[in-house]
Amino acid sequence: MAIVNLSENILELLEIADIVFAPTLLDVKYKDLKAMPDKSITIGLYHGAIRNSENEEFAHIMREKCQILIAYGACAHMGGIPGLANVSNREGIFNTVYKETFSTENPRNIRPVTEWKDGKGHKLTLPEFYDEVFALNDVTDVDYYVPACPPTHDMNMQILKIVKDFAEGKAPLPPKGAVIASEKTLCDECPREKKEKISIEKISYISEVEPDPEKCFLEQGILCLGPATRAGCGASCIETNMPCRGCMGPTAQVMDQGGSMLSAVASILGITDKETQLTEEDIAKLMAQIKDPLGYFYRFSLPKSLLRKVVKDKKG
Repeated sequence: MAIVNLSENILELLEIADIVFAPTLLDVKYKDLKAMPDKSITIGLYHGAIRNSENEEFAHIMREKCQILIAYGACAHMGGIPGLANVSNREGIFNTVYKETFSTENPRNIRPVTEWKDGKGHKLTLPEFYDEVFALNDVTDVDYYVPACPPTHDMNMQILKIVKDFAEGKAPLPPKGAVIASEKTLCDECPREKKEKISIEKISYISEVEPDPEKCFLEQGILCLGPATRAGCGASCIETNMPCRGCMGPTAQVMDQGGSMLSAVASILGITDKETQLTEEDIAKLMAQIKDPLGYFYRFSLPKSLLRKVVKDKKG
């Protein structure tokens, strides 16, 4: 529904294009998309991570039918919040959902299956639940990426301008593989006042303090993923006095968003400062202030990180 954030500007889109498949806006089914000729759709926006076989099948169909396929939003771009499921696997998730939760009553230990027959000639099929979550480009070729959760009005307007200029012959399309956003970090475009060098001794959370709306969040000891996150969102969270969550993903110069942020945090805590002689115990105490570092620093990017997923040994 983020594309609806175009508001009245969606009329500009309708002047140059027809919306032929949008299940949230139109009464259309998979069979309608499958029946369309290959490459008959100029541009397709795919949103959502690849969690199961149905998601992957739909991604392949979109690739077949669309001349240009865009990974739209954080989930399609890097796996998004659903990608945090990669800290477990299918068996672990099923154990939690169908066995271990306090409210679950499942004495027969019934689990989802991909095929079920009732003995009367009826067969029910369900998508296969994958062992891990994937980003769109893990399963099919992608032309462009629009990050954020969700993409903002200004980002949608940027897509609209690219489409209009191309349709009207005013400008070529961006290079394949481009991320439709800034190449700078959010810190580079942040409107807040910040010192050249930041040093803190305590980490606070936005729910625990009332932040100064003019000062850098990190300077106030509040975790903000601006140093490791791509700009281009208009600093929308910052403007509402909330720290960056990292939904834009890393810049092209960063291989691992979470690792980059851990390095930044280590720097401001003085862990990497040669003038500060910290013991391992001191470092452990400082880092222990970060609740769920994997979930915080890899909130939107775990499936595309160097970690990618948790691998369990034979002992579990």
